[in-house]
Amino acid sequence: MGSCSFMKNKYWVLRHGKSIPNDKGIIVSSMENGILEEYKLAPEGVNQARLAGHMFLEELKQNQLSIKDVRICYSPFSRTRHTAEMVASVLGLPFEGPRCKVVKDLHERYFGPSFELMSHDKYADIWALDEKDPFEPSEGGESVANVVSRLANALLTIETEFQGCAVLVVSHGDPLQILQTILNAAKDDKGSDSNDLISRIQAVKVPSVISQHRKFALSTGELRAVI
Repeated sequence: MGSCSFMKNKYWVLRHGKSIPNDKGIIVSSMENGILEEYKLAPEGVNQARLAGHMFLEELKQNQLSIKDVRICYSPFSRTRHTAEMVASVLGLPFEGPRCKVVKDLHERYFGPSFELMSHDKYADIWALDEKDPFEPSEGGESVANVVSRLANALLTIETEFQGCAVLVVSHGDPLQILQTILNAAKDDKGSDSNDLISRIQAVKVPSVISQHRKFALSTGELRAVI
């Protein structure tokens, strides 16, 4: 992984392990529901999170990075917090210490009241809408463009606080697809000579780019190097 001039850290993303909502086949996307203990990881998801921790250790070795350079930034939802805890335990990092940080803006995309606690089958409707117009939210929910804005804030928070670190971002399917989409486009944006992260993200926050976020889909518990 080459270093990237507009980013001060190396980044990996990890989608939470299989959760109880995944098992039940329901959408849990509001903060109010998302932080409930009853929606944390299913037993299979705990195993996935531990495995991801071991895979991350391998990645660190391959990149000649030290555990002391690791920072784990995670969404406040119970399933992402639970995943981050499992990874921290594999790495031997104190979860309550300064190297593990909850970042509110990494929370799940809110799909709106008409989707909340409904069947997973409804995701197809949302993604069809995203492809048509990523600036158009589902009723009462967040559009792709809304998520881009808060992910830019999350990255700014992380980049301000940490430099020269190996950052593991533990979040959810949609936010991580969208995050990879904007970072990939920002990295490849030859038209931009700006080393300013936010300017680069603004430059690629266009329908043709952000409508295609499904190309970066992750399975539960999947770890991926980003930048």
